[in-house]
Amino acid sequence: MSGHRSSSATHQHIIEALARPPRVETLGPYAARFIHALRLIALHERAGRDPVPELAARLGSVEVAAKSLILAQAITTTWPENVHVSRFCCRVLSHDEATIGTIIDAAATGHRQGCERALDGLVRPDRAHRLWECALALVAAEMRAA
Repeated sequence: MSGHRSSSATHQHIIEALARPPRVETLGPYAARFIHALRLIALHERAGRDPVPELAARLGSVEVAAKSLILAQAITTTWPENVHVSRFCCRVLSHDEATIGTIIDAAATGHRQGCERALDGLVRPDRAHRLWECALALVAAEMRAA
């Protein structure tokens, strides 16, 4: 009977965690900068403008801007549905942004299993490698720019 209670408590904990939206501050610096870039890309996309000039200015590097755009395109093509991004000024992450942040944080630490765990059940395994490689390329560009 006690196993049933702990299972209920675990489920309740999961439900409570899902009800509390994650915040940008919980991400590492590269992931937070990419979420900023992703939101900027979405904003420009809606306006029908090229995001690269503003991305390069805000991120301080043309290479980081280009790698951010490449990763954003890879996410768009591998994600099972439209990616939900929060408003540009919002500190709260959508669930998609939180998952993307986890991927980039995993790449920043070289933890491929963390990336695979974040994508498990969301993205087909044969497509996940592309996200990992693009995230690694972004992190490398960020490190060179620092």
